[in-house]
Amino acid sequence: MDFKLSKTHLLQQELFRRFAAAEIAPLAEEMDETEVYNLDLLKKLHKYGMMGIPYSKEYGGAGADYLTYVLCMEELSAADASTGITISVHTSLACSCIDGFGTPAQKEKWLRPLVSGLKTGCFGLTEPNAGSDAAGQQTKALLDGDAYVINGAKIFTTNAGFADTFVMFAMTDKSLGTKGISAFVIDRNTPGLTVGKNIHRMGIRAASNCEVAYDNVRVPVENRLGKEGEGFKIAMKALDAGRIGIAGQAVGIAQGALNEAIKYIKERKQFNKRISSFQNTQFRVADMQTLIDAARLLAYRAAVTKDNGENYGPQAAMAKLYASRIANDVTRDAVQLMGGYGYSREYPVERMMRDAKITEIYEGTSEVMKMVISGSMKIS
Repeated sequence: MDFKLSKTHLLQQELFRRFAAAEIAPLAEEMDETEVYNLDLLKKLHKYGMMGIPYSKEYGGAGADYLTYVLCMEELSAADASTGITISVHTSLACSCIDGFGTPAQKEKWLRPLVSGLKTGCFGLTEPNAGSDAAGQQTKALLDGDAYVINGAKIFTTNAGFADTFVMFAMTDKSLGTKGISAFVIDRNTPGLTVGKNIHRMGIRAASNCEVAYDNVRVPVENRLGKEGEGFKIAMKALDAGRIGIAGQAVGIAQGALNEAIKYIKERKQFNKRISSFQNTQFRVADMQTLIDAARLLAYRAAVTKDNGENYGPQAAMAKLYASRIANDVTRDAVQLMGGYGYSREYPVERMMRDAKITEIYEGTSEVMKMVISGSMKIS
């Protein structure tokens, strides 16, 4: 058992860290304030291969492992969580559905431009009345000759504001519950597909997150991923992998907040002493770093388990459950350490605290993570 990153991984980690400092950090505050993602930054993420890290070079990806992807998520999210989720939804969800269940022809048509840097993907599963309960969705896809006609609406579709490719799910047979869900790949310019306004949120405000309406959208049968009725399986497989990335994001948010707090306490003086000289402060910082490292190891373990081709679902759930909890605890403590300045928008820790909360919700709530973990334990 080796807890050290390889030289290759260390070099990649440093590359991601430098990119985050040079390209992302200077834009983070403005993007959060305006609630608009910088599309020039998005182009750079594509240009430098950060949107296709774990995918085969055969289709234009970077050909790296999932651990490298988690390192990217961690380092970039330490500067800006909105960038982290932009990469995550594109990579872990949209691309993975096509890579895992697409035919060679579908991969050539849809996956290649996504992982080679030409297009951006999004993932539409959640509906206004169907979150954790995927079987409750109302969007329907009815077969009409050589095409499906899709009607319904999806909400919280991250990247929808600028995505080119939509991976979405609809009921092809409502009577079958989750076994009646099918998956489809749709081009943004398909008639009847309409992207609504950005949904205002507490955190990850720069990420594009919209409602998407489907009004008699005709989708060729050849755009269906997998067999009819396999949509739920496809979505859950993608979410399992996505949770590892979100664990990395949560670790990054926490570490970013602690780093900012440490810079502050080393400069700020109270009672004629630097805050960092007080033992209470030192102990609190020690606890925060220990919690972050524990979450980091869980995230890395889940990534390596996936890279080894083993069953990684429970490990992914544990990593996300714990890392998201720690992200909330650490960012809250970072704000407390910095007092009134931590609560102000002058420093980024208040943004990080707002961003942290969503990691306990998206790609499976903490309650769902506990269901996955306890289910793997076979205790009932």
